[in-house]
Amino acid sequence: MSLNSTDFGLTTLQVNSGFSKILAEKFEAKIARFERVGMGLFDVANCFVTFGRVVGRSGLTERSITEMEAAFSDEFPLSDEVLVLSDLNVHGEFGQHRFVAGPPMIRFFASFPVYGQDGKLVACLRLLDYQPHIFDDEQRLLLADLAIMVERELALSAVCQNQLELMKQNRRLKRDTLVDPLLGTWNKPAIIRSLRLEMERCANSGKPMSLLFLLPDQIAELRAKHGMVLTDQILVRMVSRIRSCIRPFDALGRFDNDQFLIVLPGASRLVVMAVAERIRLSVMMHSEWIENAEVSLTVCVGLASTDVYPDADPEILISLAEKALLSAKRAGNNTVVQATPGQPDMMI
Repeated sequence: MSLNSTDFGLTTLQVNSGFSKILAEKFEAKIARFERVGMGLFDVANCFVTFGRVVGRSGLTERSITEMEAAFSDEFPLSDEVLVLSDLNVHGEFGQHRFVAGPPMIRFFASFPVYGQDGKLVACLRLLDYQPHIFDDEQRLLLADLAIMVERELALSAVCQNQLELMKQNRRLKRDTLVDPLLGTWNKPAIIRSLRLEMERCANSGKPMSLLFLLPDQIAELRAKHGMVLTDQILVRMVSRIRSCIRPFDALGRFDNDQFLIVLPGASRLVVMAVAERIRLSVMMHSEWIENAEVSLTVCVGLASTDVYPDADPEILISLAEKALLSAKRAGNNTVVQATPGQPDMMI
């Protein structure tokens, strides 16, 4: 079985192109955009949006100018204070700093707080240059505007991330409603839907499609004798063996209690017979040990194919496969029967 999520509306998140771009863009790229805007808007050598540390972010050596600028910025802790140092040379405490008195000889520094959705300080917007800048009220307002834009980007990113998580949860919940919780196969509504979709696809492409209806022979007896827990464990292992005998894109579903329906798109009556025999032999060759006794397991299988019944709709094809399964049961355990028009019990 293959859980083909596309068939059940469980594809990768369906979002519009704008939202897709927001989700796809890395956080670092969003921050870098604001830093470029800051450099151009204020005509400064560098602009950082720092969340506490920017050293090492560039990937350059510590002797590079960018890393020196980052190291200087990192010496200022995040603060709610709006700080504008127009000329570091005239500020005694900074005039002797190694990056002010020596290379790269930083002369201007400004810092503006950036807040999160909860109103708490999360970052600072910082400007650095190698010549003094006189910041008037208009430039301070522009710096405040840029900080607000950063805040809104952070808020939007948080909203998008929450939306993404909700969509993932909804996808998981939807998937859970289609899957048998014990065996991990499709449940009855899901396997029937898969059948309808595959029949339509195969009909449109002129390919055959086959059904395989399967019933473990000893399961009911084992359940009555050994209980649900042990029998379910045996059933899980049996389903695993069945999966190993079919293709990844074939669909395996629990149709009713211990009955299983397998949809094989593109499979003719000859192919499905070979698959059924492979499953029968695989189950038969793997006996189970129950309470120190070896128990042989077998299955009965009923088959129906659209190359035998080209006009059959999904309900009729299921009915034919089920009747073939009943014929297999009447013939004895460990039997495969294929529905053909000449069989009396295949009349519909």
